[in-house]
Amino acid sequence: MASGLKGPVRFRFRFPDEDVDVRIEGEANWVLEIRKQLELDQIGWIQPLAINSSSHSDIDFEFNGNSDDSSMPNSLIRRKPKDMGPTPNPDSIPVVRRTIGSLDLEAELAKLGLDPPTKPTSAELAIELEGVEEPMPAQGPMVTDPMAEAWLRELMEIEVRTHALTALTVEMIENSASSLLGDKSGLELELWLENLFRQSKLVKVHGGDQIGYGPSPAWLAGRIG
Repeated sequence: MASGLKGPVRFRFRFPDEDVDVRIEGEANWVLEIRKQLELDQIGWIQPLAINSSSHSDIDFEFNGNSDDSSMPNSLIRRKPKDMGPTPNPDSIPVVRRTIGSLDLEAELAKLGLDPPTKPTSAELAIELEGVEEPMPAQGPMVTDPMAEAWLRELMEIEVRTHALTALTVEMIENSASSLLGDKSGLELELWLENLFRQSKLVKVHGGDQIGYGPSPAWLAGRIG
């Protein structure tokens, strides 16, 4: 079975009771010859060696030296892969040049049959919340307003999963869900959201002169209470 081997291989024979550990690495023919000279051809095992990575499995290797030499060869000569594929042709790659900022994203999306993303209004979010079944009160040692937190989570669920938004401004949260959040508004709402942020339930996003809040994945999944 070993006679069909080629390329770099490793021969290994161990006999721990007698403190014997033989390891020979090299081109297959050379390793088999040394193994035979040591009268180990009926014991031990041989395995192919991967050079650098498995992507080189189609590359042939040979030793720079005489296979009759009993010393370990110093280097390997790498031959080119049998199939390198076609010669690269840079002219086949189309060149597209445009002025920075001139790309019309909406027009390109329309070519693909996709609608450009739209940001919902506070009124639209409020309507979507009306269609949500009343959630169970939030639970946990840090929960101060169970129903308000439960409804905020529903709002954030719509924000993320329906509209793919990362955050809502405090104003949007107030206008779309204030009545469901215990009528919190203004500074009271901001302080409550900030407290949830400090509990790692929300993330804070700074954008220009506004601050937005979005859900942390663990809180949205109900793993933080």
